[in-house]
Amino acid sequence: MFKFVSIFYLINILLFISGCNDDSNGQVDNPFEPVKMGLLVPLTGTLAEKGQARYHAALLAVQHLNEAGYPVEPIVADSETNPTAATLAVQNLVDNEGIHILIGSSASSVTIAVAEQVTIPRQIPQIAYSSTSPLITDLAADEGQDLLFRTVPPDTKQGIVLARLAYDMMGYRDVSILYINDAYGQGLTQVFTENFQALGGRISAAIAHNNELAPSYVAELQQALTETADALVAISFSGHAHLYIKEAIEYDFFDQFLFVDGSKSEQLIEVVGAEVLEGLCGTNPSSSYSESLEIFNMDYKMAYGESQVAFLANVYDAVIIGGLAAYSVQANGEALTPLTIRDHLRKVANWPGKQVIAGIKSLKQGLKYLRQGLNINYVGASGNLDFDEKGDVVTPIEIWCYQGGEIVSQSLEVPCLLCGKK
Repeated sequence: MFKFVSIFYLINILLFISGCNDDSNGQVDNPFEPVKMGLLVPLTGTLAEKGQARYHAALLAVQHLNEAGYPVEPIVADSETNPTAATLAVQNLVDNEGIHILIGSSASSVTIAVAEQVTIPRQIPQIAYSSTSPLITDLAADEGQDLLFRTVPPDTKQGIVLARLAYDMMGYRDVSILYINDAYGQGLTQVFTENFQALGGRISAAIAHNNELAPSYVAELQQALTETADALVAISFSGHAHLYIKEAIEYDFFDQFLFVDGSKSEQLIEVVGAEVLEGLCGTNPSSSYSESLEIFNMDYKMAYGESQVAFLANVYDAVIIGGLAAYSVQANGEALTPLTIRDHLRKVANWPGKQVIAGIKSLKQGLKYLRQGLNINYVGASGNLDFDEKGDVVTPIEIWCYQGGEIVSQSLEVPCLLCGKK
């Protein structure tokens, strides 16, 4: 059964529906229609650990748009980290809630299922915020449609950096992989394997597991266990990793692990102990330091506290871009429809144009630019978000490690195979 809730910021809308600030001391009428924005987040399922924080990042973006002068109506659905449940939930958002645009989702398998079965057939633009599978780039259903975008890079980038982390930094020459058998796990496993082997490494075993949470992963771990493997690469979601990392340690199968964005987890420290994880590292797409990121981090911390959950800035940026595109449509005198929003996504996100960054102050100026008929270039908290012809973006890849019972960022890397090697 789908789960959703409409969260319309009534106070903000009452304040801003009647007007938005310009440079004068007075108010100007705001005749623009609120955009109905579907938010698909994993509040339950194997990515539930990350869902609440990502939901908060979306709500922060809605608040910023509202206070900048454009009311946004978010309608939230739980993906349950399950393609079937998510598809039913989005069907409801489209058929009964009348959304103009969908923001989501976290899992690539969910994003692909929703795109193929609902948003593309119903001509609804979709911006994914943490779906990194390379399969999304050339999704056949989106050919000639241009309806599927994302604010996170494909794993063709993360897989390269993950291979370099394993081979150059950790010194692994032979690894086994335990991966989730979906678009995300298959895609990242393939890219990592190709690049690790190109560096001279060997894959002892690559064992798939199902998306559904199993009571035990001992059988899969036994298949992954070889005499030569230096470490186990955990290309799964945190719900799976919590269980099989614990079992791998308890049964003395592995004591060295390599993590990715899906298996990055603060809760894992509580599950297996900080001393077990000390010095172990992983990767995830991330953001370079910028004023935009600093504003987002400060506002998020003030509203919800600190969080190490990945892709919070990407969630925020997806909502902001969707809102700016909807405003741009109406500032240009066009009717607000899903397709007109799609046609304005690159107009507000891509260079050239007046630079706009995260935060209420800059967004307010951005809305003014749009009312004046000017182009804007939103430089997000997650970085430059210039959508290419496939709807993809490029951002750095972070290398992070468990240190002193915390997750600590080590560096931001530019994806490059065999960098510095002959």
